[in-house]
Amino acid sequence: MSRALPGVSNGGMSRRRLWAEIGIVLGLSLGASAAYSVVSFVDKFTREKALSQQTTSINNSLSDRPTFDLTYQVMAVFFDLVPVALVVFLLWQVSRPHLGRLGIDFTRPGRDSLTGLGLALIIGPGGIAVYLGAVALNANTAVNPSALDTYWWTIPVLLLRAIDAGVTEEVIVIGYLFARLRDLGWGTWRIIIGAALLRGTYHLYQGFGAFIGNVIMGLLFGWLYSRYGRVLPLVIAHVIIDSVIFIGYPWAATVFPQLFGLPAA
Repeated sequence: MSRALPGVSNGGMSRRRLWAEIGIVLGLSLGASAAYSVVSFVDKFTREKALSQQTTSINNSLSDRPTFDLTYQVMAVFFDLVPVALVVFLLWQVSRPHLGRLGIDFTRPGRDSLTGLGLALIIGPGGIAVYLGAVALNANTAVNPSALDTYWWTIPVLLLRAIDAGVTEEVIVIGYLFARLRDLGWGTWRIIIGAALLRGTYHLYQGFGAFIGNVIMGLLFGWLYSRYGRVLPLVIAHVIIDSVIFIGYPWAATVFPQLFGLPAA
């Protein structure tokens, strides 16, 4: 096991209590998303239309009244981040770095930012290629990642959504799960594979392509974390990728509609 990962310190908790804690955290966050994602995928897969002829929209409007839509959007982001606050509370250490068990410190912001940017530049194009290939093979729905109506606050909300996704997924699936599964005695690669499969599963509602692409991303992120023990570069990479997709989609869908399963203008 890599020496870069924070050490085991479960406070004397029993295995049963550790599993209960993991179940509660995931049940309040990405585990619930995975369950809904599986049901959504089965629903789409069993319809008469091929997956590529169906559209999955994310970042949808929550009200036809702009002020209330904005209010709901901000509230959704806030409450999505509550499970992150929970794992911070659970793994907080008295000694510095307080979030060391989550692989978080703020000692190298410049280096972490550059690493995150580099990861985004590597992973982003590959993810788009997997998505387009899956749509072409009828293995994925056409995804509209920016279904919000256009208001002055649309781009800030999409950025908040990207931050929400990056922080929630990387802190919980990488930082928290790695810490607690190590407390349970799991080996490094068992944790990496398990976390990657969870990541793929809560993206399955989009189709097989999203599942495979996110499993690959999860394997890479898990390996990097096992080697270097740092979550912030992964969060930054994830936020950059989602920000570009969420904000750039309307332009890309207009210029290249056929790539997104849309009729040509």
